[in-house]
Amino acid sequence: MINKELKSVMDYMEREKGLDREVLIETIKSSLQSAARKSVTNVVDPIIDINPDTFEVSVHEKFLVISDSDIPKANEIILSKAKNTNPDAKVGEHVLLEVTPDDFGRIAAQTAKQVIIHKLRDAQADVIYNEYKDKVFTILSGTVRNNESKNIVIDLGRGEAILKPREQIENEEYRIGDRLRCLIIEVRKSSGNPEILVSRSHPLFIKKLFELEVPEITDGVVEIKGIAREAGFRTKIAVYSKDPKVDCVGACVGMRGSRVKNIVQELNGEKIDIIPWSQDVATFCRNAMNPAKLKHVAEDHENKSLQVFVDKSQFSLAIGKKGHNARLTSKLIGYKIDIEVVEEDKMQEIAKKMPRAGKKSEQTDTIKESEIQDIPIDEIEGLNNKVKEYFKEAGYQNLSDLKNIHIDELYSIPGVGKTSAEEIIEIISKSIKERNNS
Repeated sequence: MINKELKSVMDYMEREKGLDREVLIETIKSSLQSAARKSVTNVVDPIIDINPDTFEVSVHEKFLVISDSDIPKANEIILSKAKNTNPDAKVGEHVLLEVTPDDFGRIAAQTAKQVIIHKLRDAQADVIYNEYKDKVFTILSGTVRNNESKNIVIDLGRGEAILKPREQIENEEYRIGDRLRCLIIEVRKSSGNPEILVSRSHPLFIKKLFELEVPEITDGVVEIKGIAREAGFRTKIAVYSKDPKVDCVGACVGMRGSRVKNIVQELNGEKIDIIPWSQDVATFCRNAMNPAKLKHVAEDHENKSLQVFVDKSQFSLAIGKKGHNARLTSKLIGYKIDIEVVEEDKMQEIAKKMPRAGKKSEQTDTIKESEIQDIPIDEIEGLNNKVKEYFKEAGYQNLSDLKNIHIDELYSIPGVGKTSAEEIIEIISKSIKERNNS
């Protein structure tokens, strides 16, 4: 008989945890069948009975009745023994006999406890899964519990979330005990507790933060049209107001910058550009590249590309530090962007040669990205490893990425002065021409 303590546990599990008693009993029976085969001799297919009220356990087996002159095999019994418990037994028939060993109550108790513990874990896992599965793409707060491995473990209260390296913000430090807000990006079942995967680098994290800070977005008056993000460095977010009386940028910035400051603080200083969205691509590009002043934007809608002309003084602003401004603008608009320096006296001549929107220009000498037989940064001959590493860290991966790089940007490389910067520009230009002519 299973002890009273176990009965109390079963009652508690059914009452407080919602575990079905019959399901528990059937699971215990299945486990006890394996135990019975090991502990009871001459048993092949034991039948386990458990009284649901008293938890008394008994083991039965069907035996084939054979003649007393025969030697019994597994689950066979001679007639004289069969008649001791079943006087009507006959040779060739089956009889159901109890074969419960003396210590089977102890075995049953241990097995039942293991089953209950396992079922409790499964039930708790289901509770956690059901609680978080509908919260994908929502922001939750938690406490950093473990930061010893690359994966950061965050305690959410009822469950634990995992912040993997690719979902972390570069250069952020996560200390045990820190309070952290994250975006749930996936909840999936596993052998133990469900895996709750979170992110702080996802562009949608920015959107959800703005929804929390800006009531006009929650109310649907201001709409987020697009987000381009390089987590830890800079984000561009395009917004649009459905109500002409509501300033979409002002609503997101807040009184004296209060709303956007809260978001920047949450992101540990990541720069955020809030841009008024426009259906006109050229206008949208000008808004997105601000504070750089653009002379002219030539549109090629068919190939989804823009050619941007700027004064020499505006080139560095248009490109941005380590190319962030140009890359993020391209991502935000969804167009490839070529930036070219042009002198004032040549601008009118260039503008006349520009095709109408939707047609591709054949009048400019600018090298198009599609014309370059591209190669990785590492394969550019003449560049030393230090310069190559700088380019890769800045987000440049291929030769075509460097075609519009400005000499001013090269000065930020340690050890690069005016002469060496000019040499680097010459190497890049030469490589592009060689690949273009190959």
